[in-house]
Amino acid sequence: MEKFNQLVKNILIFLAIFLAVNYAINLFKGNKAPENTTPSTIVFETTDNEYSRRDIVTIKIKNNTSAAITIPNKCPAEPFDTFRNENNEWVKKTYSPQLDCTNKKDIEILPTKEILVPYSTWNHTLFGDMGRYKVEMKTKVGEKEKTLTSNEFTVVEEGIFSKLWIGIFYRPIYNTMIFLAKMMPNHDIGLAIILLTLIIRTILLIPSQKAMKAQKRMQDVQPRLEKIKEKYKGDQQKIAMETMALWKEAKVNPMGSCLPLLLQLPFLIGIFYVVQDSLNPDNTYLLYKTYENFALSDISHTFFGIIDLSKPNLYVLPIIIGGLQFIQMKLSMGVSSPKGEMASASKIMIYLMPVMIAVFTASLPAGVGFYWGTSTLYGIIQQIFVNKGKSTHKKDDNEPTVKVITTN
Repeated sequence: MEKFNQLVKNILIFLAIFLAVNYAINLFKGNKAPENTTPSTIVFETTDNEYSRRDIVTIKIKNNTSAAITIPNKCPAEPFDTFRNENNEWVKKTYSPQLDCTNKKDIEILPTKEILVPYSTWNHTLFGDMGRYKVEMKTKVGEKEKTLTSNEFTVVEEGIFSKLWIGIFYRPIYNTMIFLAKMMPNHDIGLAIILLTLIIRTILLIPSQKAMKAQKRMQDVQPRLEKIKEKYKGDQQKIAMETMALWKEAKVNPMGSCLPLLLQLPFLIGIFYVVQDSLNPDNTYLLYKTYENFALSDISHTFFGIIDLSKPNLYVLPIIIGGLQFIQMKLSMGVSSPKGEMASASKIMIYLMPVMIAVFTASLPAGVGFYWGTSTLYGIIQQIFVNKGKSTHKKDDNEPTVKVITTN
């Protein structure tokens, strides 16, 4: 059970990031658009035939010709001409948010290559109304100009769980983030991320404290559990009975560290998504009326002029975050050394998890790294206090006593 609890905890630690990556690459979408694989053609179609209003409409372009094709840079406007069917007529929709287009360039697609172009920055404004849509692109194939038209696709209402998620978790956290950024000097989003993370972690202090204490109690009784397994080796029924008796005596709940973590999960996933998309101008529809006139372009995404939080930081931040994660995992293992299979699993996890977190940090906007680093540092301080707490492990009379003698 201890091994199970530790495994569950480790899974929950990076589940938020894993879900974000899954969401970004749309692994679980259905109703895929049929691909045109005819030679000497260009595939220009949506990844799905149906999207909910919360899904990101994404266009797939595959060059099956023998010449390179070019997607013109239209920043800050949407990447392709977008049309909605209204009263049996195709009406063009446009949106040009305030974007930094300095480094935006035309996209060249070489023969046999394929790319995905998401409508991330324009999605809700263009596809917020339910109905039928299509998109068009004008490009050059060799020396000839050509207009490509996608398949028609449908935008439908989001499900009840999506509405609850947005209303209960995402929107309140998002508006809190904007409020904090509005209050910060120079509207610094980095300071807002740090403060928001501290607020959320403090709100979740009681359940997270219970989880840490429950884990520590399990670690405290682990030596006695090992003795029970050794004493009644081969008698699984007796081992189970003695284990239950020990848990009752030590007031240990084997699921005590899992349930509080599960309660925290929606909030942690919510803040992760909010931080990741905090500077997306397409999210302004989620702002409460109090902030609806606040321009996201006024927010500074450079932390004290040093780190651009809207872009990945490939070196410094991942190393720092990985190091903090390693320290937290070391502390969470406690002073007792696990044995057998659990020792091997713990050893692998304590080195593997920080590396995984560092890699994720390097691949996502630095703002996400700020959130993760602040949250991890908070957890380290919290774990130190938990580890200093009174141990529930009762000394066995048969355990050897070691007396340390010091000499002058």
